[in-house]
Amino acid sequence: MKEYVEQRLVELRGELDLGQKQLALLEARGAELKNTLLRISGAIQVLEDVVAQAQRATPSNGHAPPEPPPAR
Repeated sequence: MKEYVEQRLVELRGELDLGQKQLALLEARGAELKNTLLRISGAIQVLEDVVAQAQRATPSNGHAPPEPPPAR
């Protein structure tokens, strides 16, 4: 009986260690994902601002102003 309990204790400690490592990996991945989503959200906001600015710059006749010449 004592050997069984000791063996089970070793197994459970191993499972606990493995679970803690997996949790740490998942938390790190979650932090990376949050950062990625934050960058995507920022990019969306910038592009929405660009679109809004372009719409305000478009004359009421529906034609966009001429494009500036490319920089050299």
